[in-house]
Amino acid sequence: MLWLSELVMARHDIEHFEDLKEAVAEKARQGEMFFQMDVRPPYTDTPDNWEEQLEARFTSANR
Repeated sequence: MLWLSELVMARHDIEHFEDLKEAVAEKARQGEMFFQMDVRPPYTDTPDNWEEQLEARFTSANR
């Protein structure tokens, strides 16, 4: 299970929401089957619909 909070804490190199989306997709391609969004991403460019965007990216990369 991929927890968003763990990904954010582990990847200090991520500075923008677009980078986070790519990191989520990368985890999905590596075989993660489930994704839990337990925190709001702390980036200044995080959009209001961040949950939808991350879920879509995870799902599309996991096919």
